[in-house]
Amino acid sequence: MRVAVQSEPFDLGAEVSAFTATVRGAGAVVSFTGLVRDEDGSLSGMEIEHYPGMTEKAISGIAEEAVRRWSLADALVIHRYGKLSPGEAIMMVATAAPHRGDAFAAAEFLMDYLKSRAPFWKKELSADGASWVAAKDADEDALKRW
Repeated sequence: MRVAVQSEPFDLGAEVSAFTATVRGAGAVVSFTGLVRDEDGSLSGMEIEHYPGMTEKAISGIAEEAVRRWSLADALVIHRYGKLSPGEAIMMVATAAPHRGDAFAAAEFLMDYLKSRAPFWKKELSADGASWVAAKDADEDALKRW
């Protein structure tokens, strides 16, 4: 299991290939990549803050829970911080399990956690100024299913 919190961009293809190459006993690998979304074309960027050490510990704990709950062969979580532009990859998860159902469920669990509970603070930047991203009810509702 690997958790990386980093400012540098990552190569999705290389990460998935490296992850898959080391997995033993899995019949399925699921990956998801989240992008900085610019819904109305006014976003110039996003700034993501975190507390080093605390963030990695929190994400590692939830990744360990996913590995246990779905008997995963392995899991990978990468989340970026710093200033990102629209369209840039902000995060990715990859899960490997003997069967696809567990790999998909664990990946969704990790994504829901990252979206609503991981200790990151996000600020959207636009020509009109900057605003902190508030928690959304839909994200909280998604987390409740777990």
